[in-house]
Amino acid sequence: MDKKNALRAGALASGTTLMMLLMSSPALALTPDDGDDPGPGLSVIETLGLYVVAPIVLFLVIAGLVMVGDKSHKQEKRG
Repeated sequence: MDKKNALRAGALASGTTLMMLLMSSPALALTPDDGDDPGPGLSVIETLGLYVVAPIVLFLVIAGLVMVGDKSHKQEKRG
């Protein structure tokens, strides 16, 4: 890809992103809708556990399963 095509692609991507941001409507989160029943908020510990600790643990579990599967696959080929 030459510089002209790269510049064109970058301009298109940034223009599209800018237009989507400008045309999107605000969330209006301060105005509750009919039927809204928000529950109690999360504490700091619950928030950190849900959004920090849980993804890290999930990543480590998946990475560990992949490593165990890869090691057993290599041992079968050698034998």
